[in-house]
Amino acid sequence: MTKVVITEEIQKELKEFLDLNSSAELIHTYLYFVELKFNLEPVLFPKEKTIFQSAEEAVRHLEKDDKLWHETEIKIGFSNLSINDQTTKVYICPFTGKIFGDNTHPNPQDAIYDWVSRCPENTERVGGLRVKRFYISEDLEVIKSLVAKTKHKEPITKVVFSSVLSGKLFNTKQAVIEDFKNNYLKKLSLVEVQNQNRFQIEDHFLAFIQKQLAEEKIAAFVESLADCDEFMPFIQQWIE
Repeated sequence: MTKVVITEEIQKELKEFLDLNSSAELIHTYLYFVELKFNLEPVLFPKEKTIFQSAEEAVRHLEKDDKLWHETEIKIGFSNLSINDQTTKVYICPFTGKIFGDNTHPNPQDAIYDWVSRCPENTERVGGLRVKRFYISEDLEVIKSLVAKTKHKEPITKVVFSSVLSGKLFNTKQAVIEDFKNNYLKKLSLVEVQNQNRFQIEDHFLAFIQKQLAEEKIAAFVESLADCDEFMPFIQQWIE
């Protein structure tokens, strides 16, 4: 049997874990060890009911399926621009580029709804009525770039990135990714991943977990712990 190497740092963390969870089962302790050894940071993406090995893996899968962001070009009309350095949220008409800022209109969302519902360049119809489609952005980089371009007299176009999940605009693809990581993922422990049965585990992550749960690997883990006297009370408890 190949012996498992448990570093002093991981030994310390395992001891702290067991001191706080004195009745922890062997499998839970072993999963905590695997989490430490491989620096795992599992996350749940509730919208698709899927658990990924890390936020980076979730991003990789969603980007591959074009489910995270879209590059889009927006028209900005500065003749009607009303934003400034204190603006933190903007509503943009996709047909004319007219912008409403959260600090320049008392009710900017009502204002954009009213505008697109009567915008002469809005030719999109549903049931004979103009669609009330518009862009929203809270990305300060997007807003800064709009403020910086206020000297232009003619409408211009700007390439931005639209979140598939929220529809909000961001200045860069990375900003969309950070918004996704911060607002759409839930961190889990490996024990929580193993104990749940409501969500699908991404195939490669599932295969990894199954490989780690081989009986010989768990036995080798216990054998390595047995070399340290401080773990003997816990090992005896598992054996009993």
